[in-house]
Amino acid sequence: MVKVHGRCNLACRYCYLYEGPDRTWRDRPAAAPPAVLDHTAARIAEHAATHRLGSVALVLHGGEPLLAGPGRLAALADAVRDRVPAGCAVHATVQTNATLLTDTGIATLAGHGIRVGISLDGGLAAHNTLRTDHAGRPSWPAALRGARLLADRHPGAYAGILTVVDPRTDPVDMYESLLALRPPALDLLLPHGNWSSPPPGLPDPTGPGPGRPTPYGDWLCAVFDRWWPAPRRETRVRLFEECVALLLGLPAATESLGLDPLNAVVVETDGSIEQVDSLKSAYDGAAATGLDVFHHTFDEALRHPGVAARQAGAAALAADCRACPLLTVCGGGHYAHRYRAENGFGNPSVYCADLERLIRHIAARLAEATAGGPP
Repeated sequence: MVKVHGRCNLACRYCYLYEGPDRTWRDRPAAAPPAVLDHTAARIAEHAATHRLGSVALVLHGGEPLLAGPGRLAALADAVRDRVPAGCAVHATVQTNATLLTDTGIATLAGHGIRVGISLDGGLAAHNTLRTDHAGRPSWPAALRGARLLADRHPGAYAGILTVVDPRTDPVDMYESLLALRPPALDLLLPHGNWSSPPPGLPDPTGPGPGRPTPYGDWLCAVFDRWWPAPRRETRVRLFEECVALLLGLPAATESLGLDPLNAVVVETDGSIEQVDSLKSAYDGAAATGLDVFHHTFDEALRHPGVAARQAGAAALAADCRACPLLTVCGGGHYAHRYRAENGFGNPSVYCADLERLIRHIAARLAEATAGGPP
């Protein structure tokens, strides 16, 4: 993940990056200088050559990466493709709030092999009231225009929609409102909270246990029950597909489920190599490694203790997680959601009960389907 631009044209009130505990972004350049992007492309190529990789995922991120301009994003994708070894595919995407998308800009991105993922809180204006600009004005009209432009004019460049779960919304209405934007895939993410800063709707959690409310699990189960029996697959939902795969004993890769090792690293606008952004929801500087693309390889980042801990699978989990029958599916949940100020990340997820609710629900529906019962 490359932070091509480290600022955002929106001021979403719940943003863990700019409204959370981490303040490291304040001291970094707004846009990544050419030297940072050049060294980043070289390091990616170096890593691909060292490990003889058949493919690399390049995520152009922010802030709002389109503040850097589509041309600069295209130039970086081209630079990486030019430098990786022959036969190494570069799968490039940009993650945007959609407000700056234009027909010309999308065409530029698509022409350079960059797919476009958009972040929304839902498919209606009422879902996106917290996504405002810095003057407090709603972003929805511009975001809707961008999303429709992408779906109508450039469907081949449409990667999908990322949405953070809000249990205050009607789950089926939310899901169907997003379907109206015709995404090829949906990422449904749990808000970044932890034991010291609980997510909205979870009352002062002290630990996993019977009787815990499961508002997020209930919401996700309702969406699953709308998605799973549909006569045709209206869109991919990554969380559900990977949960089904893990229940069937198949490999799946997601930060939220399973025991597969972390396979992402972030390059900040000043060239710093960091762990994934979600860690910044825990405390100031949580994602830092002390490394940078000018002086260090990505292999050195892999050896950093924080990164190594996320490569260790079950060995890095709390004892309760290692003893849990859902271990291989849940995998302890998202790493950032395990944090507690007193003891770091050696805890079950703050969403432990919600994840159990969802996994058991999907397992039951899968058992019905494989036994020839209702879909």
